[in-house]
Amino acid sequence: MTDHLPPKPPSRPEKVSLRRYLKLFRQDILSAQPAKLYRAWMAEFKTPFFRSYLANDPVLVKRVLKERPEDFPKSDRIGAGLRPLLGNSVFLTNGEVWKQQRRIIDPAFEGGRLRDTYGAIYAAAESAVVRMGEHQGVVDIEPEMSHAAADVIFRTLFSIPIEDEVATQVFQKFRDHQRTQPILNLAAFIPGPRWMPRFFKRATKETAADIRRLITGLTERRMAAIKEGTAPDDLATKIMTTKDPQSGQTFTTDEMVDQVAIFFLAGHETSASALGWALYLMAMYPEWQDRVAQEAEGAGPEFASLSKLKLCRDVFRETLRLYPPVPMMVRQTTAPEDLRGRRAPKGSQIVLSPWHLHRHERLWDNPDGFDPTRWDTENGKACQRDAYIPFSAGPRVCTGAGFAMVEGTLLLAMLVRQFRFKLTDDTPVPVAHLTVRAKDGIRLRVTRR
Repeated sequence: MTDHLPPKPPSRPEKVSLRRYLKLFRQDILSAQPAKLYRAWMAEFKTPFFRSYLANDPVLVKRVLKERPEDFPKSDRIGAGLRPLLGNSVFLTNGEVWKQQRRIIDPAFEGGRLRDTYGAIYAAAESAVVRMGEHQGVVDIEPEMSHAAADVIFRTLFSIPIEDEVATQVFQKFRDHQRTQPILNLAAFIPGPRWMPRFFKRATKETAADIRRLITGLTERRMAAIKEGTAPDDLATKIMTTKDPQSGQTFTTDEMVDQVAIFFLAGHETSASALGWALYLMAMYPEWQDRVAQEAEGAGPEFASLSKLKLCRDVFRETLRLYPPVPMMVRQTTAPEDLRGRRAPKGSQIVLSPWHLHRHERLWDNPDGFDPTRWDTENGKACQRDAYIPFSAGPRVCTGAGFAMVEGTLLLAMLVRQFRFKLTDDTPVPVAHLTVRAKDGIRLRVTRR
């Protein structure tokens, strides 16, 4: 079984009608793409409403994300579908609003603060181990990892475990919201002003409103605790008490609710995706799993023990290469651009696809293979610089990238240390909705070591 490559979605036929493409795209954006994107430096897509260019050329990726990011703001085509839940969060904003939000948020995730959150992440990992022990046998790993990642967010953000009544309600409502939410709303294909109706399902709007109401209650209680001087020193307190160094302003309650919503979406959904695939890869490659389990004996409640988990970190990094939780990012041109000799008009969509870039046949050695040792090779080091963007890159790099690497490495280590994960007859098929998940879950046989 280990001679096989990790699962990869099928590619669509080279030529399909626009109607067929839109139907495939709505079902899953990965299998809707042709196989040539794993070799092409760029591809152009034309629709009646806009032009789209998928850029795999590292020179273009660097231009958009690092060299001239303000000339390529985030497109609202995908964001419009998330707005009922995320409001005006840092994930959706551009320009001066985004800059102010990052000035307030970033200090909470600086290196020293990671050390402060480690204890909460470790406690969540211990709880995940306990829950996994109650579900031995054949287990769908994805909901277990969603539960664990949500627990991490609540413990680090608000100092409450997932078992807290409000935390449980948010988690359940978020799961309901995801079931109502397609990756593409009407806004993804038809340009128009922000006020244009987007025809969300009633359930999408209702679950988003429920989640925001629950988060508002948590935020208002924390605001009161800060005023009384009784608030714990966690991420929420740090963010809510940080003043923008330029304006002197802090987040209002409504602004903080927007940010908590994206922390929960980005921090819980993406980590759960990566952890599910990491455990599947461990089951697929048991010799690597045994090496991780041996190294994981060094994982402890002290932050310093992270330095002993190099192999665990490399396995998690390789998982993010093969199964980047956010498979595509969309930017837009603010003026005509020359893209590898093609003239892209103002308002064109620039699609950066970690999914295709991370498996690009002209960049990576053994692009579809699982190889945690690649990060110590010349090819791996070069590709990590130029063709590895699981957290984006440049000024808009994910604020929580360091946090996610700590969380993913530690949970992987502690779960594999206690349990052995084995394949079943079910091979998961990767599909992309909000993140890269398995079409029908990831079912593994779980036993204690």
